[in-house]
Amino acid sequence: MKMGTKIWLIVAAALVLVGGGLFVVTMTMIGWDFSKLSTVKYETNKYDISEGFNGISIRTDTSDVAFVLSDDGTCRVECYEEEDRKHSVSVKDGTLTVERAEKDILGHIGFNFSTPKITVYLQKTEYEALLIKASTGDIGIPKAFTFLNADISLSTGDVAFCATTAETVKIKASTGKVKVEDTSVGALDITVTTGNVSVRDVTCGGEIKVGVSTGKTNLVDVACKSLVSSGNTGDITLKNVIAEASFNVRRSTGDVTFEGSDAAEIFVQTSTGDVEGSLLSSKVFIANTDTGKVDVPKSITGGRCEITTDTGDIRISVINR
Repeated sequence: MKMGTKIWLIVAAALVLVGGGLFVVTMTMIGWDFSKLSTVKYETNKYDISEGFNGISIRTDTSDVAFVLSDDGTCRVECYEEEDRKHSVSVKDGTLTVERAEKDILGHIGFNFSTPKITVYLQKTEYEALLIKASTGDIGIPKAFTFLNADISLSTGDVAFCATTAETVKIKASTGKVKVEDTSVGALDITVTTGNVSVRDVTCGGEIKVGVSTGKTNLVDVACKSLVSSGNTGDITLKNVIAEASFNVRRSTGDVTFEGSDAAEIFVQTSTGDVEGSLLSSKVFIANTDTGKVDVPKSITGGRCEITTDTGDIRISVINR
């Protein structure tokens, strides 16, 4: 190696060490709080709402969204937001509307380590439509509230939904976790591209539909009319899930597990994955696998249970409670 090249390598290594040292010293001085490095300035603004409304619509790009039952009987929206790019908050045609203006190209320059947040303080518990459209952020809807319909979609973030909904709850996320827990709904439709889905302690008068491209699906203590679930990669587990009509589960790669669950009819199809577990009533089993073992009861009564897998074992038992 030439002497000049060695010198440049030594200088470069020294600069890296000096830069790393300066970074550590600087971060130590500010307590490793990355938000202090942000070049975007934030402030908290309160928007008081005096008009009545029955619907709620929130459209934002990067914000966490939270709902709280007001403790003083008033309605307001609190936004932790950029100083030069605030949300507009108003009541339009009976709907509380929260919107954020599009950012121009110059607004994307700089460093931003803070997390904006929208907190909605509501004075009553029952509303009609709930609509939330966001790009990035976590969304939490607590058990205290009731809606006729709810429609939530976001690109990146987690959703925790516990509100009662008379008709349909629709949740769509590109990347993130979706939890629907401790509630009753008319129908439930969840779509996740990459992320896990958890449905627990839920009573659904209609159909539960869960679509996952990549991620695990877990349903625990659920009662519904029917269940339809599709997925490319990921396991699905049904524990104490009872459907009045049917289970229809399809997976390309992933295991399907039943634990004390049942439906009048059951249809399962996987390309690669085992299908196993326990049901609560006798079925007429039609089980086929190209590569794997089949172990199912030889019953001739009950509803149809058709299980097909290309590569995987099929092991199902029937238990009596």
